[in-house]
Amino acid sequence: MTVTTTWDLRRILPKTYDHRTEVLSEISTVLSQHRHLEAVTDRFVFNDGTVKNLICLMGTIMVVYKGKPYNIPVCLWLKQSYPRTAPICYVKPTHEMMIVSSRHVNSNGEIMLPYLDEWRHTQCDLHSLIQVIMAVFGEVPPLCMRPEYSGSVHPPMYSVEELSHVKLDTEDHLFNELNETSC
Repeated sequence: MTVTTTWDLRRILPKTYDHRTEVLSEISTVLSQHRHLEAVTDRFVFNDGTVKNLICLMGTIMVVYKGKPYNIPVCLWLKQSYPRTAPICYVKPTHEMMIVSSRHVNSNGEIMLPYLDEWRHTQCDLHSLIQVIMAVFGEVPPLCMRPEYSGSVHPPMYSVEELSHVKLDTEDHLFNELNETSC
């Protein structure tokens, strides 16, 4: 569902949010400035297994890397205590993309920034967070395109026989036919 008005936002924002007016105001501001983001409500599973119905800003943000614009798919989950607590942020690669782990993005796609670690309610907001993400990803992109394999979108397939038998290099004469190995 694409949310276009404050009324739509008010309708989808779960009643469990502690600071609904502030959340609605910030989301409205961000959506007016970032047309490729939308607000959705979905289930979020925390690391401890707890499941909560949260609002999420998902879509793409434009990042300029080496002078070229790129659309980076993201999900910014707002906890029920937002804006008192920082959002939980992820890059969400498409099937053609893969995550590039760095100090700012882990292998699961979670965005890790000092801005999030040092979140202060009166000093931090969604708009500023997105600006920080754009600046950081403009220096170190979090995603890259998957390598293509002979015109196919899938990696080459090998038979079990091709993968289960390894013949070691015999040039150094340390290995010969008797020293072949099957893995």
